[in-house]
Amino acid sequence: MSISTKSNGFTLIELIVVIMLVSIMLFFSIPRLQGTVFTDNTNRVSRWVILKSRSLKEKAFIEQRQYALHIGVDTNSLWITHEKMTEAEVNKAVQNSYKLPEGIGIRDVEFPGQGKIEYGNTKICFYAKGYSDKALIHIDDKDNQYTFFIEPFLSQVRFKNEYVEFER
Repeated sequence: MSISTKSNGFTLIELIVVIMLVSIMLFFSIPRLQGTVFTDNTNRVSRWVILKSRSLKEKAFIEQRQYALHIGVDTNSLWITHEKMTEAEVNKAVQNSYKLPEGIGIRDVEFPGQGKIEYGNTKICFYAKGYSDKALIHIDDKDNQYTFFIEPFLSQVRFKNEYVEFER
């Protein structure tokens, strides 16, 4: 009877090599992530608008109720309501609105055939049948202008690194 000395584990050298490779990959990827994802306010606003618009369209269809994304052009804030909210709930939604970071502002909101809303409040509705109002949201930062295109029948929101208008 012979005793086998073969083991099914990893050697210390193999583990050290794997840890070194992972460390090298993290060393090069973390600065890139910190520079774009975690600190860039424009990206943060973009993600908020895109994800909220997509989720509101889905939520309106699933719950069979109308939702609205309210846009305070003057106050640089966004908040969400639905048709069955009480006045107190609506006031709370306004108080807890998403405030755009310093240096980023809402320039206007444009609806086809209705023109641009450049001051005050407006809303984009998301209907129970699964569609939404067609709208463009324009935001500015110090150097650039951006456009979010809310498509009525698609769940995605298109984003452009420029000021885009509806054709007249």
